[in-house]
Amino acid sequence: MLAASSGQMAGLCFPRRSPSPLLSPRRLLPRRPAARPRGGLPRWRCSSTASPPPPSADSALEHPLRRKCSPLLESVLLPGGSDLNVHEWKAVPDIWRTAAEKYPDLIAVIDPYHEPPTEWTYTQLEQEILDFSQGLRAIGVAPDEKLALFADNSCRWLVADQGIMATGAINVVRGTRSSNEELFQIYTHSESIALVVDSPQFFNRLAESFISRINARFIVLLWGDKSCIDSKVVKDIPLYDYKDMTKLGWESRNALLLSGHQGQKEVFETITPEDVATLIYTSGTSGTPKGVMLTHRNLLHQIKNLWDIVPAEPGDRFLSMLPPWHAYERACEYFIFTYGIQQVYTTVKYLKEDLQRYQPHYIISVPLVFETLYSSIHRQISSTSAARKIIALSLIKISLLYMEAKRIYEGTVLSNNPVQPSFIVYMVKWIWARFIATFLWPLHNLAKILVYKKIHSAIGISKAGISGGGSLPMHVDKFFEAIGIKVQNGYGLTETSPVVAARRPFCNVLGTVGPPVKHTDIKVFDIETGDVLPYGSKGIVKIKGPQVMKGYYKNPSTTNEALDQEGWFNTGDIGWIAPRHAIGPSRKCGGMLVLEGRAKDTIVLSTGENVEPAEIEEAASRSNLINQIVVIGQDQRRLGAIVVPNNDEVLAEAKRKSLIDENGEVAKDEVMNMLYDELRTWTAQCSFRIGPIMIVDEPFTIDNGLMTPTMKIRRDKVTAKYQTEIEALFK
Repeated sequence: MLAASSGQMAGLCFPRRSPSPLLSPRRLLPRRPAARPRGGLPRWRCSSTASPPPPSADSALEHPLRRKCSPLLESVLLPGGSDLNVHEWKAVPDIWRTAAEKYPDLIAVIDPYHEPPTEWTYTQLEQEILDFSQGLRAIGVAPDEKLALFADNSCRWLVADQGIMATGAINVVRGTRSSNEELFQIYTHSESIALVVDSPQFFNRLAESFISRINARFIVLLWGDKSCIDSKVVKDIPLYDYKDMTKLGWESRNALLLSGHQGQKEVFETITPEDVATLIYTSGTSGTPKGVMLTHRNLLHQIKNLWDIVPAEPGDRFLSMLPPWHAYERACEYFIFTYGIQQVYTTVKYLKEDLQRYQPHYIISVPLVFETLYSSIHRQISSTSAARKIIALSLIKISLLYMEAKRIYEGTVLSNNPVQPSFIVYMVKWIWARFIATFLWPLHNLAKILVYKKIHSAIGISKAGISGGGSLPMHVDKFFEAIGIKVQNGYGLTETSPVVAARRPFCNVLGTVGPPVKHTDIKVFDIETGDVLPYGSKGIVKIKGPQVMKGYYKNPSTTNEALDQEGWFNTGDIGWIAPRHAIGPSRKCGGMLVLEGRAKDTIVLSTGENVEPAEIEEAASRSNLINQIVVIGQDQRRLGAIVVPNNDEVLAEAKRKSLIDENGEVAKDEVMNMLYDELRTWTAQCSFRIGPIMIVDEPFTIDNGLMTPTMKIRRDKVTAKYQTEIEALFK
């Protein structure tokens, strides 16, 4: 049964039964429980500057604002709260009460690279969230207000994220690598009322071009010392650090308990599943911002249904390195914490070291991480002696052949052919595949002992690596399968919270993104007619399910374009669903989704970042030397470009630079260098940079089919025409 709607008011604050541990009388006596430190004083060494002192609990608002709370996490604030079903989650922060009750003394998070290094048990983590949340209420944060959370992955990011949600407010998230202008657009478009930032360095970067242009009720600093922040920039804006907020929250909660015992009333509403939990802005916000509104129901769907993909057990260790504002990292984090796992925060810099040090059972990451591991392993093999290198590479090739044969008789060979093979033909293939696998099996086992055992000890990942947020290259996929490290590929979008499909551990079909997750419908529609296509046919992928977003914030027209009246979300991706076969080498592939590209122009990098090429193309086209340009992303790791130069301007520029040869011409290398310089100059303010470029002499025109009648470049036609050259360019 759903909780009361947001307009329904709760009654008396405290139930007649004995107080919940959340607000037990013992909390009135001792100091706030300290987190478990892992050594060292903060590295910050800055001169002292004045900053507004935090208010005490006694100075909390005399006339409290409208209040909301997470009904299970803070059930003591609601009438009859102690009688609620302990497993009934209505809002995302409810998961912390369940986790703290099930796994109170297990280590939840290890954050070794921030100062101070931190270890929290599940009980301590729940307490941090409760204190931060109440601290926000004490300084006047009201339900449905937006707070900008601009910070990178850390245990305190998690506390801030969940603390904001627990008040009924909406967090607006982004990382520190975004440009100041992009962050400003997100802050203003979302109508945020306050700012939670990562560190003094990041704040000072924002100071002149950002802080002076926004209206902020207060600022919270997650890491570092307030004295490192320029007080001239802050001016009269109240500034709190993390300890200020949690201490204030602890004091305020004790005061709230005391007022309850004295018969005073504080009215709380419950956060409902339909309330918006977060705003996540898609990349490319330099045009019309697209803030994805995800509700508590959207995210709870992920929390409740991802165990089929990642069957986590208490004590399993996960390595976390993705940006937490990324919907993929975020939903997965929420889910895994409900199973008593241990999360270790790391960075790209320390990834290799931490894989060996912590030996994680799982790593949830983007394809680029697995590509990097693949390249690193091959570099290690290449650095050994000639004999060892030949043996290792030969054994890897044998394992690849072994796995190819194994897929045939296990029925996991991907095919889009709807016609089922004959029994006789398949039996011949089955027998042959069995013979090959039996012949190669001893050598494959030898490879495990001589080669793969060392790889496993170096990187851990003893259960699985979960890849999402981009396209996983097939050669990387096959390599990890051959060496015995399971990599499961998944698929989703920010608008779908994000996971809609993923490969299962018991049926990990390479080349697919797996079947739909529970309660999710996936269909493929014809691009032209909009009709539903049969399995095996390629078209536009659409999604329907409880994880589909509420809509784009303040953008009803774009919402209506993406979501039809029946609730189907148009992903903009091209794909097909594998046909179902009762027998044959593809008998276990039926119903699995296969993606083949984007229907629109957005380029998805292997880092999980979405690149809107129009921004880069528009900036580059301002150069006199560039006539036309198409940004490409062939290998998903970096961007390139196809450039049609303005020959007259190129020649004139070459003359000015004395680059004309004796024949009155300009060498191609010189042209290339000039175009590179122009691209660097004109795209300097863009979020992404251009890598290799290809120069073509033939302009894109309507006559040659490379432009539409409305004079728009047909990106798909251009890339198809130059496909061979593009592949060579990225090599």
